[in-house]
Amino acid sequence: MYLATKQINGRTHYFIRETYSHQNRFLSRNLFDLGTDPGRYIIYPGGNSFYIHESVEERLNALDVYPRGDELEDIFWRFLDPGIKRALDTFRNRQKSLKRRKSQTAKNTAPVKYHIFDRRRILYLRCGRTNQHNIGCVPQKLFRILADKSRDEIEQQFMEMEKILNVREYKTYTYVIFNLQGFFTQWFAQTAPKMLDQRAVDEHFLEEICRLNSDRMYWNGMETGDVLHEYLVRYVVMYFDYDYAPKSFIEEYIRKFINSHRDYRPPLKFRETDLSKVGALFKASPESLKQMSRKDLVRLYRKRIQKLHPDKGGDHDAFIRLTRVYHDLLRTKK
Repeated sequence: MYLATKQINGRTHYFIRETYSHQNRFLSRNLFDLGTDPGRYIIYPGGNSFYIHESVEERLNALDVYPRGDELEDIFWRFLDPGIKRALDTFRNRQKSLKRRKSQTAKNTAPVKYHIFDRRRILYLRCGRTNQHNIGCVPQKLFRILADKSRDEIEQQFMEMEKILNVREYKTYTYVIFNLQGFFTQWFAQTAPKMLDQRAVDEHFLEEICRLNSDRMYWNGMETGDVLHEYLVRYVVMYFDYDYAPKSFIEEYIRKFINSHRDYRPPLKFRETDLSKVGALFKASPESLKQMSRKDLVRLYRKRIQKLHPDKGGDHDAFIRLTRVYHDLLRTKK
């Protein structure tokens, strides 16, 4: 059994679900609708003790499901009173560690073939690996948490694991797990994706997410429709609603260049005369730069830097000026 969440009319609803085996596939089914507040099923008789309301277990038993050990406690743990949770946390973690060691010793170590998309996600979330060209050499035990689970349970698990991501990582995360760097031969495709042609990157992302959406091996018996599955929609949001982290290769290059010359220049105060010079760098009129949104300015900067970067035969000094002016001008945009 596992806890699942679903957005219904803008609110998070919780469900107890079960993974079961059917015709050599792992499928899932709903067992109990916990509503929007699972905490109401937790009873506190006093002290640091608690138990789950009997109606939950009665409903599960009626479906011929009998929770083992701490299964129900694991499902409701996140909704427990914080003070009681702190008091019990040390003991609970010790017990979990002992059980995990015993189960791993008894488990069959026969190799299992996990989907490449799941392996990329695990490798990034657990190891922070953006360079995954040798993912085939990663020990299989790293992916053991995916074993014997339905696609629904795996996706619910990833939704929980992805909560550790900082919003600044969202776009980099999607860039890595969809292996978008594999479509480019430039040396900076691995370390500085924002220097690539973003239109081409966008096209490859859309192609890959549509391909995954229609991959029957990936869904493994889970029902899918003609539109993008709700479990993949979050990656579209991560990719298009966020940008790469500001600590990019380009900014690091500029910072080292400035520090090496020990030359500090205060931010520009974009007067009318300044905008004329800036317009020449951006190949845009001062009026359009004034009216341009932050998003449009970023798009224009990416286009210009493709032509001015020294590695592409551009002018080194113009590249430096453009990047410096871009950051100063970006501060004036909301």
